[in-house]
Amino acid sequence: RLPVPKLEDTITRYLNAQKPLLNDDQFRKTEELAHHFEKGIGRELHEQLVAQDNRNKHTSYITGPWFDMYLRAREPVVLNFNAFMSFNPDPKSEYNDQLIRATNMTVSAIRFMKTFRAGYLEPEVFHLNPEKSDTQIFKKIIRFVPSSLSWFGAYMVNAYPLDMSQYFRLFNSTRLPKLNRDELYTDEKAKHLLVLRNGNFYIFDVIDRDGNMLKPSEIQAHLKYILNDNSPAPAFPLGYLSSENRDTWALLRKNLLDNGNEEALQKVDSAVFCLSLDDFAIKDFVHLSHTMLHGDGANRWYDKSFNLIITKDGTAGVNFEHSWGDGVAVLRFQNEVFKDSTKTPAISPQSQPASVDSSRAVQKLDFKLNDALKAGITKAKQKFDASVEALSLNLIQFHEGGKDLLKQKKVSPDAVAQLAFQMAFLRQYNQTVATYESCSTAAFKHGRTETIRPASIHTKKCSEAFVRELSKHSTEELQKLIVECSKYHGRLTKEAAMGQGFDRHLFGLRYLALSKGIALPDFYQDQAYARLNHNIISTSTLVSPAVQLGGFGPVVSDGFGVGYQVHEDWIGCNVSAYPTRNGKEFLQCIHKSLEDIFNVLKGKKIGS
Repeated sequence: RLPVPKLEDTITRYLNAQKPLLNDDQFRKTEELAHHFEKGIGRELHEQLVAQDNRNKHTSYITGPWFDMYLRAREPVVLNFNAFMSFNPDPKSEYNDQLIRATNMTVSAIRFMKTFRAGYLEPEVFHLNPEKSDTQIFKKIIRFVPSSLSWFGAYMVNAYPLDMSQYFRLFNSTRLPKLNRDELYTDEKAKHLLVLRNGNFYIFDVIDRDGNMLKPSEIQAHLKYILNDNSPAPAFPLGYLSSENRDTWALLRKNLLDNGNEEALQKVDSAVFCLSLDDFAIKDFVHLSHTMLHGDGANRWYDKSFNLIITKDGTAGVNFEHSWGDGVAVLRFQNEVFKDSTKTPAISPQSQPASVDSSRAVQKLDFKLNDALKAGITKAKQKFDASVEALSLNLIQFHEGGKDLLKQKKVSPDAVAQLAFQMAFLRQYNQTVATYESCSTAAFKHGRTETIRPASIHTKKCSEAFVRELSKHSTEELQKLIVECSKYHGRLTKEAAMGQGFDRHLFGLRYLALSKGIALPDFYQDQAYARLNHNIISTSTLVSPAVQLGGFGPVVSDGFGVGYQVHEDWIGCNVSAYPTRNGKEFLQCIHKSLEDIFNVLKGKKIGS
């Protein structure tokens, strides 16, 4: 179970994270408020939280508040919450044809779903010592140990089973807009796939009456029929509604339901997943990021648990809604789909589609729209276009080293990437700001995420040495500062992964106070608390053989959204920003920072 940290540990960690962001006077005030909270109302709330947690052993203390936080948020899900991960191309280039890849990935996705529902999906396990635990012998033995004890057997060899309670929401699931708080909806009985093309909605069954998957050649035939359909794009594409403010969308949805669209919406909401087929090819990585993060607004249904997007040239990616689950569940799905569709593809470029009557099997959904709905769609499109217009996405690939060299120099690759972001921001804006790195707590029952706070007194000191005082330090001194940052970041990462961060605990206490109608304690009204939770640099990393790159929008209007990957011999970085920040310049500063760090680690003298 996810532990509730000790209150004194949380306060210490909180103050450590505040230190680099505040001057001495501000820090004294914040410290005073924190200790006052720790001895008074904070202690009471903490004891209530622990008691509540003990009464609810089937879940974790963060589950309820975290779902609530997501579902109560009224901002549009697109750009604010939905993230994307794009697939690597199929190594066999002839398999990157849009129809072939769409068929193979759809088949692999259904295979994954059926395997999962039948209880045959291999458990997600974190192996600390893979030589001992990630072996056929261990798997054979552990299979016969009753599940109440098998986790203990796994622990003995340093293998940690991860929580998979989010996986069922991958399929047949949608976030429904409701006033004040949305709902998650899942209907596992539904057998049809939702396909979007050119803003039109199509459905066809992919599972038959006996629960078996349709033949791949039939799926291919139906997708070919949709790709060949020359129906014009709708004048009022419904997809835009799912990009609206949630309360606005909730009222429009009610209007849709009252206007005779209940059956059509039910088909959209219950579909196995949404396959979006785009009619254009990808120009470059920036175009790829824009396509997968938001697209044109008409050919997506952002409320589905995920959209599998495949463009004209067979480039594929996933855009996923974030309230139901985290990156780890989506990544497992993508890894399996990539592996299955490339190693054992269901169809080949030579395969012929089945001779079936797709015009009967495929149903195009028609929506009845009144003037209010048409006006609602028009307004949603204007808002969507304006948001997307304001968003910039930029990328770099740093090719002067990666994970291998950093490990050889005994520093943490993740710590170096995060240090580069701190250094870059200092170089560009001359300050240290609130920074967020997401860390999975799936090692615990119903764990979600915890925050790592990469901005520390160590990164601040090191960044200042590199950016402001280079001439004062020898290469050895700079190396020492990097090692210091790496050690501290390693400790923070370990604490977060073990449920020993401070962010979720403080969030849980605040949520408890509000739900009990207690006046918000002064601690939470401190400007420094608000500033720490205004995450100007928001970061997330995932590396996988299936994924080419990933990204998300900034979480605040004056922030950066940083998706990054540290590979064996290179580092990739994808930055989103709104006009108040210059993402291109930030990336140039990141590149310069990485260059400096790598040169110092190689023992070279660097110029400012």
